[in-house]
Amino acid sequence: MPAADDRRAATAPSMADVAARVGVSIATVSNVLNHPERVRETTRRNVLAAIAEMGFVRNDSARSLAAGTSTAVGLVVADLGNSLFVEIARGAEHVMRQSGHDVVIVNSDVDVDRERHNLELMERTRVAGILFAPLDTPLARAGQLPTRAPTVFVNFESAGQPYSGVSVDERAGGALATQHLIQLGRKRLLFVGGPSFLAAVRDRRDGALAAAAAATGVTMSVIETRGLTVKHGRAIGDRILAAGAGEYDGIVAASDLLVIGLIQVLRGERGFTVPEDIAITGYDDNHLAAESDIPVTTVSQQAERMGEIAAELLLERMLDPDAAKRTAVVQPRLIPRRSTLGGAWRSD
Repeated sequence: MPAADDRRAATAPSMADVAARVGVSIATVSNVLNHPERVRETTRRNVLAAIAEMGFVRNDSARSLAAGTSTAVGLVVADLGNSLFVEIARGAEHVMRQSGHDVVIVNSDVDVDRERHNLELMERTRVAGILFAPLDTPLARAGQLPTRAPTVFVNFESAGQPYSGVSVDERAGGALATQHLIQLGRKRLLFVGGPSFLAAVRDRRDGALAAAAAATGVTMSVIETRGLTVKHGRAIGDRILAAGAGEYDGIVAASDLLVIGLIQVLRGERGFTVPEDIAITGYDDNHLAAESDIPVTTVSQQAERMGEIAAELLLERMLDPDAAKRTAVVQPRLIPRRSTLGGAWRSD
């Protein structure tokens, strides 16, 4: 039979529970506890009432030990050249600023050694917590990070690991893009993206294949790329040209940059006009997608919202490092543009 202390720990309410009870964000609860002058009186009273009613108790000694004296939070991202991570940073900073924390952003630039160095740097500077938007590498999957600071994963599935995190339903994103093409009457589809050891790419592909298989008279082929850049898109464009006109009438690409490269190669080639002959969807809602010569239909991971949720999860961990692990999944959304709609699309 578990001890009384263990039973209490298993049922103790979290800061997230208090926030849900009152209908406010975790950042607001944090402010009530740490910066009450920033919260409206009525909200403060409601939060304190919920804390008293639910019996929430924060672990101040553990919090102080984990956070040191810093009010800074580290954000370690895989690639600031990808606007996905810029939007994640924007959302995280918005929430952290409300709670009186500064966000220090370090870019790993798709380099495994640099990613480890950045985590070790955050540890040496004794940040109060870390938001980790990692590369899909053994370091991230193993869950044994070189830091003792409270840590939350962003844009990465942390199943089987002790860290809270927020990710996007990538399978749903792949399905959204495919269903969009099918609704436009496209039947000879192609998925392009890679490498397939990247979980996000693999999930997008599987979602796309499942949606194609569920539709009558639709086929989908797969070409794995060695990366997700414009260069890799151009290489696939050359292969599609070599296959001949009419082989495909719709393409689901695993990134917007792939689409930009594809369009650069296919544009002006007879039988390959985008989107009349081949409609193409991308992924990531990269700012370049909207600014392309042919604006790219894309799937948005709602990255700013991911950043906000991750920051709230980290605030909870910082206040109580013993809080139970929590995960959140954000649903993607399709943003239709000219690369699939042609002249029917109008920019705002």
